[in-house]
Amino acid sequence: MIPYSLLDLSPIPQGSTASVALGNSLDLARHAENWGFRRYWVAEHHNMPGIASAATAVVIGHIAGGTTRIRVGAGGIMLPNHAPLIIAEQFGTLESLYPGRIDLGLGRAPGTDQLTARALRRTLANDVNDFPRDVMELIHYFEPVEPDQPVRAVPGAGLQVPIWILGSSLYGAQLAAALGLPYAFASHFAPEQMMEAVRVYRATFQPSEHARTPHVMLGLNVIAADTDEEAQFLFTSQQQTFINLRRGLPAQLPPPSRHLEMSEVERAMVDRMLACRVVGSPSTIRRGLVEFLKQTGADEIIMTNHIFDHHARLKSYEIAAEVTGTIED
Repeated sequence: MIPYSLLDLSPIPQGSTASVALGNSLDLARHAENWGFRRYWVAEHHNMPGIASAATAVVIGHIAGGTTRIRVGAGGIMLPNHAPLIIAEQFGTLESLYPGRIDLGLGRAPGTDQLTARALRRTLANDVNDFPRDVMELIHYFEPVEPDQPVRAVPGAGLQVPIWILGSSLYGAQLAAALGLPYAFASHFAPEQMMEAVRVYRATFQPSEHARTPHVMLGLNVIAADTDEEAQFLFTSQQQTFINLRRGLPAQLPPPSRHLEMSEVERAMVDRMLACRVVGSPSTIRRGLVEFLKQTGADEIIMTNHIFDHHARLKSYEIAAEVTGTIED
């Protein structure tokens, strides 16, 4: 049976606070651990009123400190926003506190708009080779210290924190394959190049000390409820979120609605971006997961969703966990 994991953006429901969202994330992580999910990842986003995980390493510490077994990590850290040494020290600290449980996924997007990216970085000047160089520098900081090494990560050196490359295009697939690293594709919001990226990654993978064989994890939106109709209703919160982003009006996670107001262009955009989704009752979820696995050959699936009500969100993942237990590899 392939492993299943969760990606949590720590959504802030409309009218709520980041404090509530982060408390909900810890509660979900504890349940996910008991339900048998492999990993619990959070993602770096900035200047987003509906997402509470901007300080990603801090949130990971919050989640890892409140759980005992599940792997906790970043899906991901947007490396261009940070100096590699800072990330090595942060994740070296996390690995020191929670040994054997920390993952580090790396992306090259800003995780925000250009104005906010400039506020984060102070400059947007970069080179096409910056990201691969930064990845290599970061990997080096986790290796054993060399004689007379002038700069080292303390803590971090020698801890070999597992590194993943994240992507939504062929670039990340090619880089992950060349470096012999596991690869996570953001098919949950950018599915267009998913199959080609998987093909390129598997075809060009170079075994390394980090991974002897390729490992592909694919994002999938999973919204489960007792009935197909109820799941579709819950899904409208996520649809509204993407519509608001397209309109340039990011907001807190809206409650579900039975009367969505969107143009045909907006509907087509949402359907395209969220094409990798399984929404429905337990039987519908099972059929969708089986079909997705057959289509993609994924080594691992990382589920995500934007459900307004926390209890409905818990129930959705509980149903998904029960269903995955009936699917053979």
